Amino acid sequence: MSQRVVVAGSSGRMGRALIEALLQGNGQRLHGALERPDSTFLGRDAGELIGAPNGVAIRADVDGALAGAGVLIDFTRPEGTLEHLDACLRHGVKLVIGTTGFSAEQKQRIAAAAERVAIVMAPNMSVGVNVTLKLLDLAARALSDGYDIEIVEAHHRHKVDAPSGTALRMGEVVAAALGRTLENDAIYGREGVTGERKPSTIGFATMRGGDIVGDHTVMFAGIGERVEITHKASSRATFAMGALRAARFLADRPSGLFDMQDVLGLR
Repeated sequence: MSQRVVVAGSSGRMGRALIEALLQGNGQRLHGALERPDSTFLGRDAGELIGAPNGVAIRADVDGALAGAGVLIDFTRPEGTLEHLDACLRHGVKLVIGTTGFSAEQKQRIAAAAERVAIVMAPNMSVGVNVTLKLLDLAARALSDGYDIEIVEAHHRHKVDAPSGTALRMGEVVAAALGRTLENDAIYGREGVTGERKPSTIGFATMRGGDIVGDHTVMFAGIGERVEITHKASSRATFAMGALRAARFLADRPSGLFDMQDVLGLR
């Protein structure tokens, strides 16, 4: 039987990419499509968004959409995702979360929910990004002395949080590999007379503009050389395919909180 997938934020950029990816099958099919109650897309065929009508109507009724579903994929906003999380608990539906910008308290709510339903939560669902995280761990351990670390990210003009969840995750991986914490080491902005750079800091720079899907570079700058590890996304299809892979990973797992390192066997 095909895994029945519900897509939240179905009319958005990621929602459309997910619906298109689901057309490829791979043992999965679109079961439901969700949008906000004030959306002008309510009642429309979700497949029409990508030019392939499929008989699944876009709706705001979360409980109705989740009835009979196997997994919900959510790339929306923290508040909306948490509302969907509560509905998933009511229906026993598994959840793939690509939403970013959660507070520490909100992350705790998700972790508590994972004791009852299986959840994959990752700031970036791209297979390539998650391989990059593994490379960053290796690089940070080898370049732990004498190298300054800077993280630069660029996204489209519509992105509302900064730095990106992916950039923060990269910083967390690097800090952990060095036996430190991002909370203590991160520098999110520089202006004016800042003084010399402290060796233990991890700097972040953010750019927003146009239709950039997502570029991330981590630079290890030493004396006489630089090592730069870069990932560039040119299409949201990579995130959609990764999210569907995460959904398949959850198929036989009753509960637990996982990330893409678990999904890809990189742990």
